[in-house]
Amino acid sequence: MNHPVTASGRLERQVSRRRFLQTSSAVAAAVAVVPATVLGRGAPAPNSRLDVACIGVGGRGAASVGGVGAENIVALCDVDVSRAAAARAKHPRAKFFQDFRELFDRMEKEIDAVTVATPDHTHSVATMAAIRRGKHVFCEKPLAHSMLEVRTVTEAARVHGVATQLGNQGHSSDSIREFCEIIQDGAIGTVREVHAFVGNAYCPASRVRPLEQPPAPPSLDWELWLGPAPVRPYHPAYHPGKWRGWVDFGTGIAGDWTCHVLDPIFWALDLGAPTSAVATAVDYSDPRIRAETFPPGCIIRYEFPAKGERAAVTVNWYEGNCQPPRPPELEPNRKLPNIGALIRGDKGIILHGSHGAGGAQILPASRWNDYRRPPRTIPRSRGHHADWILACKGGAPASANFDYGGPLTEIAMLGVLAQRFNGDRLLWDSRAMRITNHPEADRLLRPQLRDGWSL
Repeated sequence: MNHPVTASGRLERQVSRRRFLQTSSAVAAAVAVVPATVLGRGAPAPNSRLDVACIGVGGRGAASVGGVGAENIVALCDVDVSRAAAARAKHPRAKFFQDFRELFDRMEKEIDAVTVATPDHTHSVATMAAIRRGKHVFCEKPLAHSMLEVRTVTEAARVHGVATQLGNQGHSSDSIREFCEIIQDGAIGTVREVHAFVGNAYCPASRVRPLEQPPAPPSLDWELWLGPAPVRPYHPAYHPGKWRGWVDFGTGIAGDWTCHVLDPIFWALDLGAPTSAVATAVDYSDPRIRAETFPPGCIIRYEFPAKGERAAVTVNWYEGNCQPPRPPELEPNRKLPNIGALIRGDKGIILHGSHGAGGAQILPASRWNDYRRPPRTIPRSRGHHADWILACKGGAPASANFDYGGPLTEIAMLGVLAQRFNGDRLLWDSRAMRITNHPEADRLLRPQLRDGWSL
């Protein structure tokens, strides 16, 4: 099978037409198949039920199965039979597979839509397999594991006209809409600085690859779990649930949380693509460790250029044991939430808490109490899966569709890449999909996929 081609030879230091055409060709080759309107089953009637296949049904996958539970779930797929037990018990009529490629080979004509909730490194291959067959897709965040994969999936969804949704569930909350309305109201004036933070880390206890080679559980097909990733022996340090801290499989805190925590700022300020990123990570100088695992703490600094009437914005990302300075506007007896963002304008500051930490609040609390809330101008959501299902049935596009979620995920992928080159400022040309000043980092934008797996 064909795979994305890694650039070879001496890399040019300036953006060139030849390099841009190479990147465009790689994306075009992955999407150049018959459109969904030709091969698809046609749009279901609004009152009918979708026939849905769920790929990855343990862990986060259980939420996707539940999210589409009112539709007709016709197939379940998971490489680990034991982790699929609950979903299979709840949907006994659904056919079960361990390999999503076999699922598509056998049931392509019976499926309208697909949910993908596998580990990060298999998001793109499963999602592309659905898109190329004209199936609507809900994919958990991050959209993919590398920049090329994100860009390819985003372009493919657009070409095939399928309904999509990224699994950044907070995007469908009322609080993100309230935040956007407050920013649009001019409550804190011109925003030039953001401090986003997640107090968690995915740094494994062992920073290097384990040497032991215990047998894989009988319920697990390890070869399928690896998918497009390089071959390595099974170890419980990776599965179940610990893969996020390993570079070959996960994308660390930055990959896992950017699509949640930066989402309100990305939407409200229409950030678009950054022009640079530089990471300062804790205990991360050893290149062997950087090649295998993510750090216990890190700060990533992004620069976003001015856009329209919006000023240039600096976004500072903090994770693990690196946390932002305490804002003087925060009351002395009050702590910052574990996950959230501080958005500073020339007329004030907003604290936006994420995942149960409350929505947007102007600091200090006394000013927030006196602030007159603006009217609702952004339509509220019916629910993250519900909006996608309606889009699949011919309704309006879901608000976190891949045209939105793809560029948001690219910010995460640039941050993850910056961590790999700790301390090096990476200059990013989004249009050409190129790191213009760092050939080694640029090569990692386009990783090879293992034989037998393809976009």
